[in-house]
Parts: sequence; structure tokens; C-alpha cells
Amino acid sequence: MNTAPRQLALMSGLLALVWLWAAIEPLSRSDWLLENLLVFFFAGLLLATHRRFAFSLGAYWLFTLFIAMHLYGAHYTYAETPLGDWLRDSLGLGRNPYDRVVHGAFGLLLACPLRELLARRAGLRGFWLDGLALCLVMAMSSLYEQLEMLATLIVSPELGTAFLGTQGDEWDAQKDAGLATLGALAALGLRRPFGRSRGTIA
Repeated sequence: MNTAPRQLALMSGLLALVWLWAAIEPLSRSDWLLENLLVFFFAGLLLATHRRFAFSLGAYWLFTLFIAMHLYGAHYTYAETPLGDWLRDSLGLGRNPYDRVVHGAFGLLLACPLRELLARRAGLRGFWLDGLALCLVMAMSSLYEQLEMLATLIVSPELGTAFLGTQGDEWDAQKDAGLATLGALAALGLRRPFGRSRGTIA
């Protein structure tokens, strides 16, 4: 029995519930709307391309987790999430690190789906497959930082601090991109022995 449609429906339902929760009295309605531009674009892209290219169910679960993490951050603004405050206090940090967690998760959760895309569409294998998947994560992370800046300047300059979540760190963008790279390296590194044990490494 094919469980894929049921699982995809479950993922959609879970994300809809998280989105509805996040839409109810967010800390900053303007920031929430700006943050959701990314969700609408990403979800729309996956829906628009699903018939021509369907990712594995595992990849869709990784997408679901990443989007849910983003929606949680958008509800509170990344700099003021309760989970980030708890991490800051527990680890003795100088700032709320939730944005760092999500940027790291970008690489950790999306490197393997991007690898899957390259393997099936470009026919890559081995070193080139892992290397280009890593480069794609790095490029997308860097592009996001640029788009984030432009969106703030064009759509709502007064939301700069809340939307960008720099919290006074002049190296925020570089650190975010660096964490996405580390997350991707971890995902690809962990995938190799795990995949070999199951005979699935390309």
C-alpha cells in the first residue's frame, strides 16, 4: 500500500496547524508577515514542482521540520524566542541563539534533499555530488542573507533589527552562513557511513 499521499497530507496538516498557531497574535505582526514571504515562496515552489520532480518522503519530512522551525521563529521574532532565551540562559550565552540554530538547521536538514536533487537531475555521483550539494547550500545561504537585506530595505526598513536578528553582532550574516555550511558538512558526513551501511551511497 502506498503511504506517500497520507504522509504528504500529514505533513501539510501539521504545517497548517503550526502556521495557524504562529499567525495568532505574533510578537510583531509586521515582522511575521515579512518572515512569511519566505514560507510562501518555498512552499509554493515545492507545490509547483511536485509533479515534475517529487522528492523522497524523507526529504519532505526534512522540509517540514525546517519550515516549522522557521514559523516558530517568525511568531516570536528570532531574537526573542522562548527556546532561544532558555538556551542563552542555560549555556551562559550573550544573545538569543535561535537564529543560529535555524541557520545551522538549514544546512543540516536541506543538504541531503539538495544532494538528492543533484543525483537524480544532474546524474552526479561520489565526490562531485557531495561537493556540489555543499556548494549549493553555501550559495543559497549567502543568497538568503542578501535577499534578507534587500527585503528589509525595500519592504520595511523600520523592521531591520527584528527581521535581520543581528542582535548587535556586526558579523551576524557571516556567522549564519558559516553555520549553514557546518550543518551541511555534518549532514553529508553523517550520511556517508549511514548510507554505506544500507548500501545506498552513490
